Amino acid sequence: MTMSQIDVTLITEPTAKEFLTDYKEQKRNNNVPELKAQGHYILPDYKLTRQRKAFKIMKHTYLTKHYKSYVAFDSDNGHTLWMKNFASLTEAVFWLETGLDIGDTDTRSTYKDWKVKHNDAIEALKDQLRDLKKKRDQRVSLDSAN
Repeated sequence: MTMSQIDVTLITEPTAKEFLTDYKEQKRNNNVPELKAQGHYILPDYKLTRQRKAFKIMKHTYLTKHYKSYVAFDSDNGHTLWMKNFASLTEAVFWLETGLDIGDTDTRSTYKDWKVKHNDAIEALKDQLRDLKKKRDQRVSLDSAN
């Protein structure tokens, strides 16, 4: 089976905060925003939360550390930043690549078919995530040793 390519980049928290800041500023200042970063991105080990006050959800979106959670950012069109929480890296990639949730029905393919077809690319992304975590853990242990 050939390896299917997926167009997803893993990012860190500072980059994700830049996305949110850029999107909020562009939305406030322009009718048609032009985002700096365009594409599909995933922030591992975080989730989006919103501030709740008096039974209203305020427009304040926060990134909160949450182990084995993934935030998917889709700014492929350059004008809108779509964000969504996922419990699985595979589900996040599926949403970014197809625009569908795993329960959605599509006549062309299902989540299971897509997952089998893109298994090699997803495993490569998971390996990349493991490498990033190892590098981060090594950096933390070196910092605490000093």
